[in-house]
Amino acid sequence: MDAAASLGGLRPDDLPDGLVVADADGTVVCFNAAAVRITGTPSAEAVGRPLHVALPLEDLDGERWWQVTDPYSGLAIRTGQPERNLLLPGGREVLVSARYVRARPLGPVRRVVVALRGTEARRRNERSHAELIATVAHELRSPLTSVKGFTATLLAKWERFTDDQKRLMLETVDADANRVTRLIAELLDISRIDSGRLEVRRQPVDMAAAVRRHVEAHTAAGQPAARFVTRIADPLPALWADPDKIDQVLGNLLENAVRHGEGTVTIEVAPSSAPRERRCTGTAVTVSDEGSGIPEESMSRVFTRFWRGNRRGGTGLGLYIVKGIIEAHGGSISVGRSPVGGARFRFILPVGTPAFMF
Repeated sequence: MDAAASLGGLRPDDLPDGLVVADADGTVVCFNAAAVRITGTPSAEAVGRPLHVALPLEDLDGERWWQVTDPYSGLAIRTGQPERNLLLPGGREVLVSARYVRARPLGPVRRVVVALRGTEARRRNERSHAELIATVAHELRSPLTSVKGFTATLLAKWERFTDDQKRLMLETVDADANRVTRLIAELLDISRIDSGRLEVRRQPVDMAAAVRRHVEAHTAAGQPAARFVTRIADPLPALWADPDKIDQVLGNLLENAVRHGEGTVTIEVAPSSAPRERRCTGTAVTVSDEGSGIPEESMSRVFTRFWRGNRRGGTGLGLYIVKGIIEAHGGSISVGRSPVGGARFRFILPVGTPAFMF
């Protein structure tokens, strides 16, 4: 039977993972393109050869895997081998699993189907998880140490401090507790984004009012009002979005512009239209500053986890979460240079209606 027919019309070369199939005699009859890429062995050199020759695998102890597993002469109750790390010639590591196809239970093996996967993606995930754990541990250590120190001091020496000293200590504890709460919220957001479970509760959103509210919060916190310039088009298209998550996006972008940019922070809100079309497709928001901007070589990494640029502090997770929120709304976000050289972030949210709600 043709390999494509046996896969219901799907061609072996269409599969993202390596596929190697051997017949009842142990001769390779299928060696797809992904298997060629992973092993470096041309298909013409593999097909027609014995499985153990075409795919010479060793375990991490140096034992030849096919001799250890013995699919054709081993126990008849075996149905395959679970995925495990094995080595190709030259020491290249690969993830391998195998299935033994029998015509009847306990009968002879008619086919051995082997799946191959490279380890690069898994290693990247492992490094990312390790970095996340290290970052979280580092970010938690400082505020928790502060909370523990101040509460222990107050409990032990409450009577020795004045009311003003107590208030200062408690305000510090409160600020550090808020920092921990924000970190936990970021981690939950990342978990939902990575698993595709970020929930968007769509409601009518007044983007102009939201922008003004964030600017007023910064001026109330001590920033000069003259530092902010808002340019809001009128009218704006109706926008249905999650107001809390849009606030999260605006808060992050404005905070970055204020803390890490320089000069005037400009926020522009305007309708967005498709290229070469006159119809409105959404709302575009641009936040730019007059700082040194983001180096060209870093532009592609801005929305990745842990990107902090040249600045110290923070988890480096904010812009990753911003991108996840915008994309969960069906929108897009980009970064570039402002006309005066600073950073320029622009996101577009599509026109939405109540019928578009999840």
